[in-house]
Amino acid sequence: MKNVISVKDLEEMVRQGRDVRALPDDVILTPSARDFLRDLEDGAALRPAVSASAATAPAASGKKLNSRSSKAELEAYFNSPEIHALKEKICDIGRRLWQRAYVDGNGGNIAIKVGEDIVICTPTLVSKGFMCPADICLVDLEGNQLLGTKKRTSEILMHLQMMKRQPRAVATCHCHPPHATAFAVANIAPPTCMIPEIEVMIGTVPVAEYRTPGTPEMGKLVADLCDKHNTVLMGNHGAVSWSHVDVEDAYFKMEILEAYCHTVVVASQLGVPMKTFSAQHLQDLIRIKTGLGIPDARVGLKECELCDNSEWRPGVTCKVAPQADGEAGAQLNPEAEKLVQAITEQIVGKLK
Repeated sequence: MKNVISVKDLEEMVRQGRDVRALPDDVILTPSARDFLRDLEDGAALRPAVSASAATAPAASGKKLNSRSSKAELEAYFNSPEIHALKEKICDIGRRLWQRAYVDGNGGNIAIKVGEDIVICTPTLVSKGFMCPADICLVDLEGNQLLGTKKRTSEILMHLQMMKRQPRAVATCHCHPPHATAFAVANIAPPTCMIPEIEVMIGTVPVAEYRTPGTPEMGKLVADLCDKHNTVLMGNHGAVSWSHVDVEDAYFKMEILEAYCHTVVVASQLGVPMKTFSAQHLQDLIRIKTGLGIPDARVGLKECELCDNSEWRPGVTCKVAPQADGEAGAQLNPEAEKLVQAITEQIVGKLK
């Protein structure tokens, strides 16, 4: 597979003094990486970088804090350099969501697990494009706000239910990317076996039924899908993802999902059947995916079940290898064959 370069890779290259403009011609740049290079060309300041090891941001002392820690300990931790870096990262991702029109108004929210049962998250009623670190809140896994000058987002309950249901989740990202949300409004799961990136990084994307945003019912419907899916469409609402790596990875899933849904919508308007790759090729991608530690609900399915998109659009179906001569006949029911023959003879007789 071709080397994929993310904005994190470019930031690391800049820190090392390497020339990010001298990349090989065959590398694949993520959309945010392309934005980063464009910002460099325009002379824009570099984004603040955050170490990937800060995914769960352990306390500087090495002590794992939780909601039962003293207020003084929580305040010190909440204002520590480690947590401040994650707050900046949330603000950075919020800006990228807003710049890409994945959110509007005060929509969307982001959360990072930073302790045994404590999470930092975005505030309510604040545009994700204009947040600052001082806006970020600290809550426990029940949604009780522990620290922060602004009120936490009302949709944090969904993020927390996802984290409780999927213990590997260290970060979540929710937004309303237009093309992905169009699938959610139409109650259509995006088809599969068309582009390898989404198969490896995401996989199938189910649609959770609509419930009022911010309610436990909405959170439960989404959380119930997190065992086998890292990205979920929320009916008549938007999309949400979780990551076992860090918040950047959770955001990447939104980029990948939206780019894929956009491509599918455009391709469906070209007036020709869309070509899918084979189920065998998909199995190769799933093996790569599981090797990366990313779960996939399709592990163990038969080949003819892997690329079946017939419910999404007629004509886009599973590619099954043709049967060898004699195999098809061997599978026919002799009694059924006799019945078909008898009916055929009756019809032919009436036509004479």
